[in-house]
Amino acid sequence: MGMNVRDAFERETATFNAHDLEGFEAMLADDVVFEAPGGVRGKGKAACKAFYGGWLVAFPDAHVGVHGLHITGDVAVEEGTFTGTHNGVLHGPAGDVPPTGRSVKVEYIQVLRFRDGKHISFNLVFDRLAMLEQLGLTPAPLPKAGGSV
Repeated sequence: MGMNVRDAFERETATFNAHDLEGFEAMLADDVVFEAPGGVRGKGKAACKAFYGGWLVAFPDAHVGVHGLHITGDVAVEEGTFTGTHNGVLHGPAGDVPPTGRSVKVEYIQVLRFRDGKHISFNLVFDRLAMLEQLGLTPAPLPKAGGSV
């Protein structure tokens, strides 16, 4: 039997934050699947490593801060904040976004499933529009009358 869910979660988060893609891949089950906003889906270690690795290329200083972790059985629900500076090409469902040099701070929720200490699925949810606004790729919302946004 592999490591427990909390240990596996903490180890994989540490590998992401260290930008250790080989360590990240070692924590994945061969049949891992993932989903992300924009209809992004994939299956297998190589696809999962490429997806999460793409964030490290697009945001070379990428970091996730976990501020909530809820575990039940083999499922972990993560509440976190992704931060980084967009200094590389970001590959997305609508095409490639050249570097903007802008920083982002994006809240996310991710549902993770484990089997024997390995990730078997990721379901990532974040506000793509808010991220695009921070990158200057879409107009930011107008301030509300009598207050700020």
